[in-house]
Amino acid sequence: MPEARIILSQTAIYLATSPKSNSSYLAIDEALAEAEKSGNLPVPLHLRNAPTKLMKELGYGNEYKYAHSYSGNFVEQDFLPKELNDKKFYEPGDNSKEAEIKKRLSAQWKKYNY
Repeated sequence: MPEARIILSQTAIYLATSPKSNSSYLAIDEALAEAEKSGNLPVPLHLRNAPTKLMKELGYGNEYKYAHSYSGNFVEQDFLPKELNDKKFYEPGDNSKEAEIKKRLSAQWKKYNY
């Protein structure tokens, strides 16, 4: 176990020297504020598990798109309740890593105008 100090050192250096951003901090604060404001909204039917016959009859899981069945393991579908359907919580920052993320989000999630 003495060699664990090396990977711990590498991890600490990597984190200390990586580009910094508060985008995640801002995103989680915005999401928590929205949850507080909106309250308990229903999970979209297509995302709900349907372990029973009744749930299947009620439409649970209908039209669910399994991302890994699509090119690039991505498929556009709504994951938020309809009341929040177009709400964007994360806005990438200006550092190089988040520029890559923004480029990918822009290609995948056109409706959010990244």
